[in-house]
Amino acid sequence: MNILFVIDRVELKYFEFNNLVTNFWIIKSFLERGHEVKIATIDMLKVKSAKAYADCYTAYLKDNNIFYNKNSVNEYSVEDFQLVMFRPDPPVDLDYINATYVFDFVDRSKTLILNDTKSIRNFNEKLHAVMFNDLMPKNIVTSSKSDIIEFLNENEEIILKPLNQCFGGGVMYLKKGDKNTAVIINSMTNNGKQLIMVQKYIPQAVYGDKRVLILGENILPYSVRKTPSNDDFKFCEHNDKNVLKTELTEDEIVNYKNVAKELNKIGIYMAGLDVIDGKIIEINVTSPCYFIKEINQNFNCHVEDEIANYIINFASCYFNSAKMPEYAVV
Repeated sequence: MNILFVIDRVELKYFEFNNLVTNFWIIKSFLERGHEVKIATIDMLKVKSAKAYADCYTAYLKDNNIFYNKNSVNEYSVEDFQLVMFRPDPPVDLDYINATYVFDFVDRSKTLILNDTKSIRNFNEKLHAVMFNDLMPKNIVTSSKSDIIEFLNENEEIILKPLNQCFGGGVMYLKKGDKNTAVIINSMTNNGKQLIMVQKYIPQAVYGDKRVLILGENILPYSVRKTPSNDDFKFCEHNDKNVLKTELTEDEIVNYKNVAKELNKIGIYMAGLDVIDGKIIEINVTSPCYFIKEINQNFNCHVEDEIANYIINFASCYFNSAKMPEYAVV
């Protein structure tokens, strides 16, 4: 296949293989199979005469590492690619949203886009987790200071989250009676003008949250626990001591497989659930990290190849109007 990866600007700047970056593992797996991979960032996208285009670099494999030809950038119609992997990182700001609009001018009978850009645009990773409210901690979405104070008084410990950031950015913990309550709420809501997610704090958060990996309608049989970093109450440092092997319970697998099926219905096939004590705290759909390095080390597998195999099979079924086969471990 001809494949286009739309990646983050930081990933382009430091493109040589970094085993913490999910995109790099998957790109490497595709290149090893002989697929042609081009890379671009959202500022390299464009629309001409109602057709989507991208200025692209060519990725290549050398000495078991990935590189790109920095001296040669060429324009391609997006429809020249059978597959587009749209995976820039949040924040989901206006530039991000505008980038998803570019793909509205792509003939989907010619090009498969994962995750579907319309679906990403329509799905907020914090807010739309409420689609599965019975699997979430108690929550509200509001910009109202009085609503938040009432919620705080009822639940005593709460988490406040901006709706468009990632990797714990801007997330705050607040306890009833904190003398900074007013300033924290005002800051988070931009003085009552910005919606935020507010969740009841789960005490088990001190042990970290599980990353549950969705691939198609299935849950990958691997999971890691992301533990709080240094003096923080949340995971915000991607290193070995903060990413530990964990197991999923049978109930979790059943519940989250139902979540996967619902996400598939709206065009989201690759996602990462963050889970504490069985409760979903958010659903990552923009560029979900699959923690490939840690999973490979802890489970003695090559999960990047399993992901690539699934995507290749998905594309084959997509263009041949066939039913997608059940996920199978390679």
